[in-house]
Amino acid sequence: MSIRRILMSLSTGLAVLALSLTPAGPARSAGSAADGARMDLPAPDKKGGMPLMQALAERRSTKSGYTGAPLSAQELSNLLWATWGMNRPDGRRTAPSAMNRQEVAVYAVLENGVWRYDAAGHALIRVLDGDHRRAAGGGSLVLLYAAPEDRWSGMHVGSLYQNAGLYCASAGLGNYVHASGVSALDGKLPLPDGWRVLIAQTVGLTK
Repeated sequence: MSIRRILMSLSTGLAVLALSLTPAGPARSAGSAADGARMDLPAPDKKGGMPLMQALAERRSTKSGYTGAPLSAQELSNLLWATWGMNRPDGRRTAPSAMNRQEVAVYAVLENGVWRYDAAGHALIRVLDGDHRRAAGGGSLVLLYAAPEDRWSGMHVGSLYQNAGLYCASAGLGNYVHASGVSALDGKLPLPDGWRVLIAQTVGLTK
């Protein structure tokens, strides 16, 4: 075999080896439409709302009577910040997590797509086009809570949806937590391996 053919074979083998060692990117369904559109939210109003004890007294589940009308940008901002926003310069959140792991992703299912909440930028990033609210639970929007399937996730997610529920009580919005609809977007959300949507929360204006 000529030296040239030996070098060509060696080059091909090295290319194949490099490809085999390249880390795979996050799995993403062919049906997802992650255009990456960004929706910057107004700064949350951290001084408004009713006193905590009154909000606790008003907190309840509302399972019907939703108008489907969208929340204002300020209401959406306040809701997401209350649920899982950053409230300290070191990046810690409005809800606790064991060892500050922060392993929860919040998705807002809106009339114009499904959006992932980016707490660091206080913005929404679109990961899926279309209106999926009815399949996920109706209302003005549905919050989907995704997390790893491990022993901590239930505690983490529970803290978040309680925050959201208290904000809704304070703001006069309806909400309820439900397992129905959690599988509506299976295979479409760009979740890390081992993560899934654990619970959903319908939020909205009511009649």
